[in-house]
Amino acid sequence: MLDVLDQALRVRSEMKIADVRTTLLTGPSSNDPFLREARRLRSAAFVEIVTAGPTGVGETYAGYFCPEAVPSLVEFFKPILIGQTVDDIPELWRRMYHCGNFWCRVGLGASVLNGIEAALWDLKGKLMDMPVHALLGGAKHDRLPCYATGGPSNYPKDRLASKIDHYFSLGFRGVKVGAGSLSADGWYMPDEAAEAADFEGEKAAFLRSHAGADAWIMMDGHMGNNHGATWDLEIAKAVMTAVEPYDLFFYEEPLHYNDPLGYAELCRATTVPIAGGECLTTASEWRNFVERDCFDVGQPDASFVGGIGEFLKVVEMFALRSRKIATHAWGAGASLMQNVHAGFAALNTAILEIPPDYGGLHSDMIDGGLIMKDGLVLSPDRPGLGVVLTDEIKRRYPFQPGSGEF
Repeated sequence: MLDVLDQALRVRSEMKIADVRTTLLTGPSSNDPFLREARRLRSAAFVEIVTAGPTGVGETYAGYFCPEAVPSLVEFFKPILIGQTVDDIPELWRRMYHCGNFWCRVGLGASVLNGIEAALWDLKGKLMDMPVHALLGGAKHDRLPCYATGGPSNYPKDRLASKIDHYFSLGFRGVKVGAGSLSADGWYMPDEAAEAADFEGEKAAFLRSHAGADAWIMMDGHMGNNHGATWDLEIAKAVMTAVEPYDLFFYEEPLHYNDPLGYAELCRATTVPIAGGECLTTASEWRNFVERDCFDVGQPDASFVGGIGEFLKVVEMFALRSRKIATHAWGAGASLMQNVHAGFAALNTAILEIPPDYGGLHSDMIDGGLIMKDGLVLSPDRPGLGVVLTDEIKRRYPFQPGSGEF
């Protein structure tokens, strides 16, 4: 009996959080030759929850944009976690969120909190020898459709055709490409209604013709964070009219997020499913869009939205309106797996975003834990999120200041 009690006390001691730390890394953005034409490096910010036993690993997508800002915010939340256990992760999230109420209700603070919360779930999964989706109520799917997120439309069209062929050769049945084009002459983004409709409509026709009738085709305006011209409602309506004949799975971010009323009107005006939401954080911000029916397909990111718990709140909002979600995932390996587990835990997940032909900050961290078969992702079965962050990985990808996007 004493031996059992001693073991229970030891396990309980191992579960107590001893440290919380941030690791910033920089590595190849991708092994994908088409994506490398747009961006060669990526930065990433990982949060590690340390115990006497296993260490939990999570990622905040903020590390892709402003990695230097992440460590100080993690340090702010750290005292709330030291000495605690992962018995009640929603309560730990509530305490941290309350302490940052004035500045992390939405935005950067919430995104950093997301990375911490994910690390807590990873730790709990490792301690209980269970995948995170099992801790969230169990996988609602055995497998899920996925698509290769292709970034820019590489031009001329024979280059775009080679891009699609490359992704299909990797086993994908779905692909997404951006508005405008990227060629040897640089970036091109149409910024007038007729011009945009002609260019995007012709591109959609080419994609459907080349990929075939059964391919899942998505297009992305990137208007939520476009570095050039941003479309208004008139342009977006013209583009949707032009692409309507080509049976898109969805059209993502045809407008800026500063225009929720425009999104709602666009959804009413077109049969093309409108998707969006990757830039939105916390359920409270999402509610402003969901209750106006701004998106036919919501795209919460389980490394940015504020936490996996917040992700599931957003999922429920869409389910109550009989609408689907499609995970957003363009962070590194932990970000991807956070979205995979969250996607499997959600009944109304339509499709998963997968960075194709990914680089070391994905492959080294996931280490075989993500399995795709016949264009579908299988439910992950490794404990926690199924990611590793070893000292060797940290040495291999030292952080380069200024490597955040934009």
